[in-house]
Amino acid sequence: MGRLDGKVAFITGAGRGQGRSHAVRFAEEGADIIATDICARVDTVSYAMSSPDDLAETVALVEKLDRRIIATQADVRDYDATKAAVDAGVAELGRLDIVCGNAGIASSGPSIELSTEAWREMIDINLTGVWHTCKAAIPHIIAGGRGGSVILTSSTAGIKGFLNLSHYAAAKHGVVGLMRSLANELAPHRIRVNTVHPTTVSTAMVDNPEIRGLFRPDLEAPTLDDAAEAFMTMNMLPVPWVEAIDITNAVLFLASDEARYVTGASIPIDAGATQK
Repeated sequence: MGRLDGKVAFITGAGRGQGRSHAVRFAEEGADIIATDICARVDTVSYAMSSPDDLAETVALVEKLDRRIIATQADVRDYDATKAAVDAGVAELGRLDIVCGNAGIASSGPSIELSTEAWREMIDINLTGVWHTCKAAIPHIIAGGRGGSVILTSSTAGIKGFLNLSHYAAAKHGVVGLMRSLANELAPHRIRVNTVHPTTVSTAMVDNPEIRGLFRPDLEAPTLDDAAEAFMTMNMLPVPWVEAIDITNAVLFLASDEARYVTGASIPIDAGATQK
């Protein structure tokens, strides 16, 4: 018996990183998956987004576990596309129980030097996109009448501020406000809503020239190894970053019946970063 047997989960940003990790782990625990990812460039982000091939690899990994998956290329900024993706998934898989609002981007810059476009894209994807995800998906959980779980990905930057990340911190703090309101609104339907708050996670969002350079501005082209010691200064535990599976383990707990009375909570998976 899996911890999610018979359930269906909708996961955004599922092409790679934390989203793929969630999809595969959920499938291991018996869930079928509805997956979306942008699979296209975002203008104000310096690193490459996931590709159609990445999303296809997520599909292959889930299907290898003998679980069903409906995957769609969709941008969370586009409510209609997001709704169409989740509607099609529910029509095929028959229900929806879990929502993981995971899609997000990272960029950096001093607050007064950020371009209007960089601010707008950050808020549009990392906050409005999460609201779109919830707005499109939650009616299906309500209609099922069985309750459910919504897990929204925030960040340590949703708990405290960081240099050169004001737009990111604003969006991630906003996700917490959205979660707390939804937890109150959806409690009568037995739908739980929580946020997770990762520290630095070893994914393409972190391992790219812009973010490495943010931690090692003294070097022209720092490698991840060059930046590791600086990354470690963020955390209380002596690690530079955590792995995607570390976040997935917490998300799986919140998705499962083991967390049946956990709602309105902000769960840090941060190696102690928010306590420093």
